[in-house]
Amino acid sequence: MFADRAKIFIKSGKGGDGHVSFRRELFVAAGGPDGGDGGRGGSIIFEVDKGLNTLVDFRHTRKYIAKDGEPGGKRKCHGKDAKDLIIKVPEGTLIKDFETGKVIADMSGNTQRELVLRGGKGGLGNMNFATATMQVPKFARPGQNGVEMFVTLELKVIADVGLVGYPNVGKSTLLSRVSNARPKIANYHFTTLNPYLGVVDLDGGGFVMADIPGLIEGASQGLGLGHDFLRHIERCKVLVHVVDIAGTEGRNPVDDIQNILRELENYDAGLLKKPALIAANKVDLMSENTEDSIRALRENFEPNIKVYPISGVSGKGIKELLYGIHALLQTVPKESIIFPKEFEVDYSSDRDLPYTISVEEGVYIVEGPRIEKMLGYTNLDSEKGFDFFQKFLKNSGILADLEEMGIREGDTVRMYGHEFDYYK
Repeated sequence: MFADRAKIFIKSGKGGDGHVSFRRELFVAAGGPDGGDGGRGGSIIFEVDKGLNTLVDFRHTRKYIAKDGEPGGKRKCHGKDAKDLIIKVPEGTLIKDFETGKVIADMSGNTQRELVLRGGKGGLGNMNFATATMQVPKFARPGQNGVEMFVTLELKVIADVGLVGYPNVGKSTLLSRVSNARPKIANYHFTTLNPYLGVVDLDGGGFVMADIPGLIEGASQGLGLGHDFLRHIERCKVLVHVVDIAGTEGRNPVDDIQNILRELENYDAGLLKKPALIAANKVDLMSENTEDSIRALRENFEPNIKVYPISGVSGKGIKELLYGIHALLQTVPKESIIFPKEFEVDYSSDRDLPYTISVEEGVYIVEGPRIEKMLGYTNLDSEKGFDFFQKFLKNSGILADLEEMGIREGDTVRMYGHEFDYYK
């Protein structure tokens, strides 16, 4: 089964913590601070791999977590940066935020490599906080947390022309005749379950044609494999509606086109604005009603959508069809259809500093892993250390949240065994 959609979890690495240490030398009673900085966490990077054409690998691996940066060490040793995690995807893959459905990156055109989640910055060691008035800083800065999220990957084929129509109308036969593509062809419904691409060479210039798997009524509501197929039409510049003019399946060609147009409109009304033409296929299976069917198509759809009677088997009318497609392509922009970026990853402090505030018997209890770690690094007995911790509470938004919850002067705030009286 062709895989063109996947949901995965990605997480960038945490930055390494800064180190607290002091230089120890013979005959030096109290050396200065020499705690090194932490290393940067690994980033999540998506990269186009021309050798891939499906998202099947993401069915087996659904979690992608970058490594954390190493903590700093004594003697001003800098922690090692973590390696970035590179995720290979086929060209044409859209990366979307799972929660909002907004586009993070379109891996096509000039975008062959995209940093999606930045690794956390390494924390500063205590050597960075030494001043003339505070020569023995007993605290360091923790590394910045990584960012995690679920993303949806959607593969939309990159083709100039898309062949659309019901199953078994001859799209695969047509593509195999006019291009270098070799799709599997058989006389039963849904034999094509994945889009095939082929390059069509013409004297006036070639183009890429895609066989979009057969649609059915209700495809825009997700019936059958509707959404899986319809998303591949979005990048196509020109649509070719292929119909069985001989009616070998017992369907009416005019009804077929109208039904397909309705499905396209229900999925995305913008698809109806794409230039299109009709390939009335299987004229080699001529019957008494064939000419009437061709006349009916022209009466219903021309001049907006021109009708070309063809035979994918014998080749009749193929040359005229291809040059008709080429002429339509000259009316649309040559640039590939690229989906614009809609989503920016949030690296703000509230994401990096998670915490909770609760009230028990009049005492405000503040908890969170970064707060606990900060308390462990900070010397609250030192005036400078206590001032550093107060700035941390203000910059992280904790003081503002306490005030919003109604804290008053003289109220008690408890943080992991430490109690403070609140004064504004």
